[in-house]
Order: sequence, then C-alpha cells, then structure tokens
Amino acid sequence: MKYGVTGASGQLGRLVITHLPKEDTIALVRNPEKVSAPGVEARAFDYENADANVLKGIDTLLLISGNAIGQRTQQHKNVIEAAKAAGVKHIIYTSLLKADKSGLMLAKEHLETEALIAESNIPYTILRNGWYTENYTGSVQPAIQMGKLVGSAGAGKISGATRADYAEAAAKVILHPELQGKVYELAGDEAFTLEELAAEISIQTHKTIPYEDLSVEEHAKALAQGGMPEQFAQVFASFDQGAKNGDLYYDGKELSKIIGRPTTSLSDAVTKALNA
Repeated sequence: MKYGVTGASGQLGRLVITHLPKEDTIALVRNPEKVSAPGVEARAFDYENADANVLKGIDTLLLISGNAIGQRTQQHKNVIEAAKAAGVKHIIYTSLLKADKSGLMLAKEHLETEALIAESNIPYTILRNGWYTENYTGSVQPAIQMGKLVGSAGAGKISGATRADYAEAAAKVILHPELQGKVYELAGDEAFTLEELAAEISIQTHKTIPYEDLSVEEHAKALAQGGMPEQFAQVFASFDQGAKNGDLYYDGKELSKIIGRPTTSLSDAVTKALNA
C-alpha cells in the first residue's frame, strides 16, 4: 500500500508524513529538495499542472487543500482528475469545519471540492478541519509587544486544535481503512475565546495583557498598520467575524477520538508560542 501526501513540505503535510511508514510514503511537492524526511520518496507535483503519471502507484492520496484562495476549486479539480487517471483507490481531503453551513468565505471552495471528489466516483473521506490554534497563538508575541491582544471575535468560541493534532488524525485515517468513507467534523476538545487567550498569555508571562475587541473594520485597519497587506488584513479580520458567528465552534469530540488522546490545550499551545 502506497500513500501519497500533497503539500508534504507545508506546515501540515510535513507533520503528517512523520506518522506514516517512510518506505510506503510518497511526498508530492513542488520542490522535492524541500522534503526533509529521510527515506521518504519525493516527487515533483503541482496543483496547477497535476500530472497523473506522478500519482501512478499511489493507493491512498491525502489531498491537502491549497492556499491560493480563489483558485483552489480549479487546482483541486486538477488533482482529482489526475488521481482518477492514475488509478488512485481512495482520496482523503482536508476540508473546513462545517463547510456545508459555515459563513466563512473559505467554505465555498471547500464545499465545491467535496462535490468534485464525490462526482469522481473515487472512494473518499472528508476531514473537515477546524481552526488551527496556531492561527491565534501567532498573535502571542505581538500582543506582548503591544501590551494587549486585539481582535473582532467578541465572545465567539474557537474550537481550535494544533496542526500536530490534525496531522495525527489524517495519518490515522490514512493507515486505518475502518476509519475511512466518512465525513468528519474535526475540532479541539475545549473552545476558547480571545479574552481567554489574553488571560492565558497574562498568566504565563506574569503581565497584564487585556483583550481589546474592535469592529471588523477597526481590526482590519489595525492589522494593516501592523504591516499586514490590506487585502490579507480584511480576510483575517473576517475570520474573527466567523468566530463571533459560531463558525469556528464545534463541541463534538471526533478529533480526540481518532487520535486517541485529548487535543492540545490552549495552555500548552501558548507555552509553545512563547518558547518559539
């Protein structure tokens, strides 16, 4: 059995392949030289020009969603068509939490990709990943420098889990056929608000770091003033609105059930961010 992982040199993919048998794993990346996993075969593969020949011999393919917002449906379609032509027997796709109900701008392309996979008639599993805790713990150091954590999520709950949690789940599903053939909603065991994140930063740094809730416009402006490109600032601020609207909250425990342990706590995630 051969396992292919797209985006295998990315932040999620490189963690996934650490859980797979190296002799059976094929890392599909734009630049094979970036694959740093000894013993893992690396093949040049691009979502834009997906070559079916590169996927030959792969039984199970983990399609990690691309990061080119607005282009992902077509890119994913390219990969799915190549997988079908290559005789891939199962596709596992990293989608978005509650993709069929979410108000997040990201949901549309994920839902379209899910439909394309279903239409391909290739057996599949959908991993609807919730928010990466790192999306918010990346604000830990800036919050310390500013003396406050800013956002626009209000009291919205975020059921975050770390990339390591999601990567381990993906590997489990790849390796265990009895887990396949389902649509999973994956999220952290314990949800947190940005006020609770600020409180955790305060506890661990012995400093008072309050949370300042802004309007989405003010938040985007603050991000842009901090050096983030304006377009990205608006997108990032919209994610906080998603949190405020409940799009990042899920109280199921499917992720921890798959990995066989509790998901990484907010406390541990903040500690890691502080030590980075």
